[in-house]
Parts: sequence; structure tokens; C-alpha cells
Amino acid sequence: MTDLRRIPDLWRRCDVTLRDFPLALLLVVASLLPEFQGNGTQIGVLPTRPYDALAVLVIALECLPLTVRRRWPGACVVLVSLGFSLDQLLGVHAVAGTALPIALISAGAHLERHRRVTAILLSIVYVPLVVALDQLGSGEPLADLVVLYVVLVLAWGIGSWLRSTRAAEAERRRHVAAATRAAERTRIARELHDVVTHHVTAMVVQAEAARYLTAAPERLDSTLNAVTDTGRRAIADLRHLLDLLNPDHDTDGRTPSAGDLHSLVEQTRQAGQPVDFAEEGTPPESAGSAEFVAYRVVQEALTNALKYAHGSRTEVRVRHAEKEISVEISTDGSGSRTRSPGGSGRGLAGLRDRVDALGGEFSAGPRSDGGFVVRARVPAGSPS
Repeated sequence: MTDLRRIPDLWRRCDVTLRDFPLALLLVVASLLPEFQGNGTQIGVLPTRPYDALAVLVIALECLPLTVRRRWPGACVVLVSLGFSLDQLLGVHAVAGTALPIALISAGAHLERHRRVTAILLSIVYVPLVVALDQLGSGEPLADLVVLYVVLVLAWGIGSWLRSTRAAEAERRRHVAAATRAAERTRIARELHDVVTHHVTAMVVQAEAARYLTAAPERLDSTLNAVTDTGRRAIADLRHLLDLLNPDHDTDGRTPSAGDLHSLVEQTRQAGQPVDFAEEGTPPESAGSAEFVAYRVVQEALTNALKYAHGSRTEVRVRHAEKEISVEISTDGSGSRTRSPGGSGRGLAGLRDRVDALGGEFSAGPRSDGGFVVRARVPAGSPS
């Protein structure tokens, strides 16, 4: 059963000429069957000739070029048209005449170059064929000849429609792929910003503080140890992030959540920022992406507090409800700006995008009594 299921896949992997050959062979065989001889397309009343060697060659010329109808559609339609003309002029009248509209559809769908020239030349060649048949006494009415020409034009038009539909689908896929790549680049930039900025800011603040502790070796040693620990955490987080971005890496997919806030707050405290942390409620069992987003909101807010309000009293409030997680991070504005690298504006904008994507609410701005406050309400239960 497994081998039988592989047959369609193996067939699709075959060369396109091999896949087109059965149709050409089928038309040849059908044309040579006694029941179908002389029952093909007939322009006028020219008598049907016996199926001799010349008739077989004409049938082969009409049908076998269909083998390359997708690989070389221009050559295919020219050869099939030549075979069809001989078919009518010699009175073969084979079922093989069906190959002409098939070739025209294929040319309209797959011909890449000189499409207009090919269509014009085929139309021009139709005139001498009609004249020659009239000289041989076919007696076909002009109206019927026009109808036949229109049918052949429609066959080309069907192929052109298929071509335009295929091109539109390819363009749509390119747009989807471009949008996917852009979204992935944005996601990677956002993750790198969240992971790197917090750790690097903490290290800069800690290193800056160490400059003033040369007279207190114990405190200096403690501060440098904190810098080292922060650097190690940054490396670990970066490795984890790279593992997540690597599609070939088998990872457990663990991401930071609201349950990791205690270590995040403690790291910020080690950087010299006084932080009061309060957590209410119990995290829901299926919070999904809400916990991760809540963690990122607190992380970015604490990073900004280290940058722009170092030493300012900072309050972190997290409340777990049945259907949402609410966070609020505020500073009282009494601190000072550090020499850490300036912000790019990506952090808060990225947080707003994260929260909006889950249908939550986000706000960030100065407090009326000084300081700064960040608030977010993230619906829980969103899929990870």
C-alpha cells in the first residue's frame, strides 16, 4: 500500500516530456484504430484517403510533438499545425486533429517568448490553408471557416488565461513570502532587542557604578560579580534565542513567562535599581502567550527605568486574573539618566504590537506627578 501511494509522487518527479508522452501516444493509437479512421476534423468535402504509410506519418507529425508541448511549446504548435494542414490537404481526416487545439492551449499557457509573433504567423498561415483547400474543391462555407478560426483563437485564449492565472498566483505567493520574511525579520529584531537590551543596559549601569567603588573592594567585587552574572545570563538567553530561530534545532521551546519575573526583578536590583515587586493571584494553567508578553512588558519597562531613571524607586505590579494578566510598572522620576546607549524607539512600539496582537490594551507615558508608567492588560488563554 505504501509503494502504491508513492506512485503519484514519483510520477510528478518525472521529466515533463515523459509525463506528456502518454497523451501523444494515446492520440496516435486512437487515430489508427479502424473504428476511428476518417472520423476526425474535416474541412470541406474532400474524400478520405486510405490509411497508408503517408497517413501514419501525418498522424505522427500531428500527435507526437505534444510530447514537448510544455518544454518547447513554440516548436510543438508549429509542427502540430503543419501536421494538421497536411491532414486536411491529403484527406486523412484523423482523430489526431484534436492535437491542434491542445497544442494551441499549451502554447498560450507556456510560451514565454515571441508570443504575439507566433499568434500572428499562425493566423497568417491559416489563409493559405483555406485557399489551398478551396482550390482542391473542399467547398467549405466561409462562415464555417471563420467559426473554425474563432475556435482555434479561443483555444489560444484559454491557454493565455491559464498563464495569467498562474502568474497571478505566483505573484501572490511572492507577496506572501515577502510579507512572511518581513514579519520574521521584525520578530527576530524584537526578540534580539528584548533579550540584549535589558542585559547590556544592566551591565553598563553596573560597570558605571563600579568606577566609584575602587575604595570599597568588597562592594566592587560584588558589583563585578553582578556584571559577570548578567553577561552569562545574556549569553544563555542569546543561545536559547538562536536555538529557537534555528529550524533544525530540537528544542523544548521554553520562553520566559510571568513566573520568571522574580529573577528579572532581582537582576534589576543588582544593577542598582530599587524595585518593589508585588504579584497578585495565581497564574492560569493555560495562559498561552499572555505570560510571555507580560514578561516582555516588565522587562522592557525595567530596562527603560535603568536607562532613564537610574536609582528611581520603581514599582512592579502583576495581577493574574482568570482571563487576563495585568501589569503596571512605574517610576517616581527621582533618578538620573545613565550613560547607557540611547533607545531606538523599537522597545515600546514592539510591546504595543505584541499586546495588540493578543487583543489587549497597552499604554506608556509620563505620570502627572513625575516619573513614568507602563500599563498592559493581556488576555490569557491565547495560543502560544
